[in-house]
Amino acid sequence: MIISLLLAAIFLLLAVIFLIGKGDMLIAGYNTADEEERNKVNIKRLRLLMAILSVLSSAFCGFLPFIDKKGVSSFGIYFILVVIVFIILANTWAKKK
Repeated sequence: MIISLLLAAIFLLLAVIFLIGKGDMLIAGYNTADEEERNKVNIKRLRLLMAILSVLSSAFCGFLPFIDKKGVSSFGIYFILVVIVFIILANTWAKKK
């Protein structure tokens, strides 16, 4: 339970870092891209997506100790689907047109 709550706190801290605009180096793929590739990304939208995903991850980690074993597997499947949706959004909505 302590580990889950600690992870939830870390994800909340990450969400705050993304919202204040200081977490670009923590976004996988963006920090290793060259300048030309970075110019193709709307970084404000990408930060917003990462902040929302961090808050959802925090909620997931925070609720885990309070869910029974059956609920954890179904809750995990829903969380994986949410992550897939965010990956799609990061590759479509967060790109400059």
